[in-house]
Amino acid sequence: MSDLPEGYKFTKTHEWVKVEDDGTALVGITDHAQDALGELVFVETPDQGINVLAGDAVAVVESVKSASDIYSPISGEITDVNEDLEATPELINEDAFERGWIFRIKPTDVGEVEELLDAEEYESQLEDDAH
Repeated sequence: MSDLPEGYKFTKTHEWVKVEDDGTALVGITDHAQDALGELVFVETPDQGINVLAGDAVAVVESVKSASDIYSPISGEITDVNEDLEATPELINEDAFERGWIFRIKPTDVGEVEELLDAEEYESQLEDDAH
């Protein structure tokens, strides 16, 4: 059974998307990704108000091991960023799916969200990657 929270969609590059009641979507990295990176020491969030396309590199997370680009799972306008990450990037390590969100996006096409992986598909990909 899945340990992933309900109501989230996932990318093959380990980002998650959660559509909120107001139609915007929160984006972060999965628990698997933060675990693989190790202790996060810095998060570079995207600029608010910019328009991005699905697949664009929009943020960076740095750990004691490495730095990784974070890609926008969907196209839209970045409307908010998690400013708490500037002072406490380890929020992602502590709670990747709730307090550790990286940015909020107003989707250009909400249909793009439906094309992302559901929890079962994402977990299947993780198992395939492990083999």
